[in-house]
Amino acid sequence: MKPAAGTRKPYIGSTRSLVLALDVGTTFSGVSYGILEPGEIPKIHGVTRFPGQEHVAGNSKIPSIMYYDANSEMKAAGAEAENATLVAEAEDENWTKVELFKLRLRPKSMKLKMNGMRLAPLPAGKTAVDVFGDFLSYLFRCTRSFIIDTHANGPALWHAVENDIQFVLSHPNGWEGAQQSKMRRAAVYGGLIPDTDEGRARIRFVTEGEASLHACVLNGLAADVLQDPSGHGFIVADAGGGTLDISSYAIRGTAPLVIEEIAPPDCVFAGSVFVSRRARAFFGEKLKSSKYGTSDALDHITKRFDETTKRLFRDSKEMQFVPFGSPLDKDISVGIRGGQLKLTGTEVAALFEPSIEAAIASIKTQIDASGGTVKSVWLVGGFAASPWLFSQLQERLAGYHVAVSRPDTQTSKAVADGAIGFYCDHHVSARISKFMYGVEYLREFDPKDEEHVARKHRLFEMPSGPKLLPDAFDCILARSVRVKESNVFSRKYCTEVTNLSTLSVFEVEIWCYRGGDTVPKWIHRSSEVFSTLCYVRADLSPLAGSAQAKQGRNGKMYWTIVFSIEIHFGLTEFKARIKWVDNVRGFTL
Repeated sequence: MKPAAGTRKPYIGSTRSLVLALDVGTTFSGVSYGILEPGEIPKIHGVTRFPGQEHVAGNSKIPSIMYYDANSEMKAAGAEAENATLVAEAEDENWTKVELFKLRLRPKSMKLKMNGMRLAPLPAGKTAVDVFGDFLSYLFRCTRSFIIDTHANGPALWHAVENDIQFVLSHPNGWEGAQQSKMRRAAVYGGLIPDTDEGRARIRFVTEGEASLHACVLNGLAADVLQDPSGHGFIVADAGGGTLDISSYAIRGTAPLVIEEIAPPDCVFAGSVFVSRRARAFFGEKLKSSKYGTSDALDHITKRFDETTKRLFRDSKEMQFVPFGSPLDKDISVGIRGGQLKLTGTEVAALFEPSIEAAIASIKTQIDASGGTVKSVWLVGGFAASPWLFSQLQERLAGYHVAVSRPDTQTSKAVADGAIGFYCDHHVSARISKFMYGVEYLREFDPKDEEHVARKHRLFEMPSGPKLLPDAFDCILARSVRVKESNVFSRKYCTEVTNLSTLSVFEVEIWCYRGGDTVPKWIHRSSEVFSTLCYVRADLSPLAGSAQAKQGRNGKMYWTIVFSIEIHFGLTEFKARIKWVDNVRGFTL
């Protein structure tokens, strides 16, 4: 059962188009794409053949690594960069190896714990944006070759769409506007798009958590929840190389499919690469008195640990072995015999433990934030293949009465496939508002209005005296409005606070109404035609200094705060913001 694909509408464009989803991961990357034919339902394809993988059938991922020469020119990337001949040439020519470069784009607020190890220096004259752009360029060239070689009339197909290819770039939940800006600059640097408004408009972003959600719907993992939504929430845990992205959702409607976020998404640096980093530090200490304690030997042993032990580990009570050498490699004093390093199950489990603890803490926070509605966790991503991670999440979350499951399809493709699903199933045609958008406001109570009287039990009094009813809907942007990039839809509001400290966490919920062209008077929170589009949060504490205190009817002091809600429909992402004036200086967030 594939609910999303089953309800997907035919492509309404007038000409053939191509959308590419480039999933640049911390350790591995992949590409999915959709060829959009007018009148036909889009299908998702994956790039399953990359240079250097000719001997592997259907491999949809390549390592996120590159080599640069002394002139800072990229000489190899992906699977080609792991070729033994090329690695030898890289050593002879003193090329620079670049890996984990995605972590360099992280927000400053997200601290890396690298166990004392640092990210290797970048090639001379290259920035993090430059190397990200080089890798995007490599993925793009590989995709071009794959499509031209694989599809009937491939060259003609590519020629027809190459000047208007749409891109979806996925990023961790914790990435923000600044990181999106860097990724867009990288796409320009890599030659994917021209540096124009039109070019930049061809880039769209989706969080890895949301892309993974779409993948779960696409591959049928969500089938049970879709068949019986019943208001239960679920968590999508995307366990990748660098980050663990946790997102909580609930299905509010199934025809059409309406999914709401029910807790703020989380993003922690707890991916599989940090297990490897802890292993590297552990091996360094364990083998420091051995001939196998050299930097090169430790790198090799850690690589073999990644490829074997880490992927297969499932029992902390069994002895574990890291096969790294020949039968002649031996140092019994440190547990090396027959080319294998012997470890206890407890030692290996300890390498996983910080990542597992971070995952459990994040998931528990999401469960609590959702008010206990979460009943299931869907584990996707490359790290999801770890039997130990999976079993530990199942075991430790059992007390929360939460079921942990993972799809039996290739979870490492989830983000790229889901990003195409996101584009096809949620993309609103440019410059046309397909739904109605607005906010909740407080409507003054009218004792002569029957609807007001029916809601009288929810009545409350403002500090200044008026009696108001919650859940009134105020439309900011109507349905079927043709929107230009420069259009800003704005409404001014005011609120009264009795404690200025609450201004530091000011929040407004933007609502989407799907029920037609008539503006509803009230927000019906349980109705399928209403859903939360987003939350806009701002720190309005700068207003505390200029706000004038007033005395309320009960003698309590209060302050009136005036602000505007603005909704922008630009060429790329939907944007909503809060705008306010502080001593005649305008601020927006």
